[in-house]
Amino acid sequence: MGDLGEGLSHYQKQGFCSFHTPGHKGRQEFFNGSDFLGFDLTELPGLDMLHSPNGIIAKALKQAAEIFGAEETFFLINGGTVGNQGMFLALENTVNKHVLVERSSHRSVMSGLVLSGLKPDYLMPIVHPDFNLPLGFNLEKQTISWQEVAACHVTYPSYYGTAFDLKGLLAERTSLSFNTPILVDQAHGSHYLSSLFPTSALKLGADLVLNSCHKTLSALTQSAMLHAQGPRVSRTRLRRSLELLQSSSPSYLFLSSLERAGEFALDLWRWECLKDEVEKLHRNLEMSFRLLSPKDVGSYGIHGVDWSKILINTSPLGVSAPRCVEYLREGFGIEPELWDEENILFMLGIGNTPEDIRRLTKGLESLVHVAPSMSGYTKAKNQQKRAWELMPPLPYPVLSPREAFFAKKREIPLKESLGHIVGETISPYPPGIPVVVMGEKITHEVLNTLLNAGEGRWQGWEGFKSQTIWIVEEG
Repeated sequence: MGDLGEGLSHYQKQGFCSFHTPGHKGRQEFFNGSDFLGFDLTELPGLDMLHSPNGIIAKALKQAAEIFGAEETFFLINGGTVGNQGMFLALENTVNKHVLVERSSHRSVMSGLVLSGLKPDYLMPIVHPDFNLPLGFNLEKQTISWQEVAACHVTYPSYYGTAFDLKGLLAERTSLSFNTPILVDQAHGSHYLSSLFPTSALKLGADLVLNSCHKTLSALTQSAMLHAQGPRVSRTRLRRSLELLQSSSPSYLFLSSLERAGEFALDLWRWECLKDEVEKLHRNLEMSFRLLSPKDVGSYGIHGVDWSKILINTSPLGVSAPRCVEYLREGFGIEPELWDEENILFMLGIGNTPEDIRRLTKGLESLVHVAPSMSGYTKAKNQQKRAWELMPPLPYPVLSPREAFFAKKREIPLKESLGHIVGETISPYPPGIPVVVMGEKITHEVLNTLLNAGEGRWQGWEGFKSQTIWIVEEG
């Protein structure tokens, strides 16, 4: 076995408790009866075809549509990424039109703009000051030119489990009698099938809805679904778009896992017992950490909160999030989904058990006890450098993301980039909101932000360490 296989084997043997994707959490019960080697097949007689289904795949798709409440469902075996990209490629009458997207959208949305050639108008999120993360946005402060956009693409819920007022957005479109498609990236809300969680985008009336079923349900990693309803988006164009984007040799392991994920999604008892334990965790720890909770609904653009995402800010404890993660991993075998300098996200999936949450609660309680003796302990958070205070105004777009992507580029010193068109999309993480998107012009505000960037995580900035930036060659 090579290094990759050895690495996987070594990791598995450590026995971490999963609070990250995939949602099946490695539990065999979701795959009983599946022969992984025997089922690793291609499109053979009797096994149907993904891009032209009329047999067993067609039946599985129909069953999934009934479970999730769609008119038609498409299985995605290249991840949710192709769902976001396919939404844009399926749009009609897009010449000289823009598409409305959140500035903090997933990177696959930005790549969808490159593929489709659509020009973006942005919905700006609200960065929550306690978490320094984009957790919502206020529809009342957004001006939507419905007649000028080919579609409106939104994320519901956010990575962290917060939901904006999607019902209000759909109601506004209806009240103004526009026929603009509303496309929803519900990647992190595949499990929204009951009153335990926020209402699904399909039930609210969205036109296309993406579910990354591997994130919280039991599907294998890289497996997702795209749901459609209503006449606003051509199904023919959608099928052709997905055929263009997806493999011509689909994994039947992925397809069969999607079918079973839909069936297991109806086991609501698996979530009910988790909810009780999460509520106990909040009661026991809300005085020691800043936890995102239903109490946050109604502030900073947050309209709903998914309790299955446990987001904690460690600043009140006086210990950095990376140090806390190190303690939890080494002492309790707890593996979070992600963390930054001050936040940790623990993501539940259908494969988690109440014992998992009790283990997390015990680990966090222990952390509170030992925090004063940990290296780097401080009694209080004094001056926090917040990204929401550093975000410059939106730069002026000169080229569409597609035009900028294919344009000739060169790398120059950052300090010499003022007035140039940037050739890469640069985002501080967190909060993940681009300071500048490829095709936009470097302004004084953008340049000052980048020149004063401290150590941290930057997405898409290849020359961060060398203080260089890619620009589009003009003329």
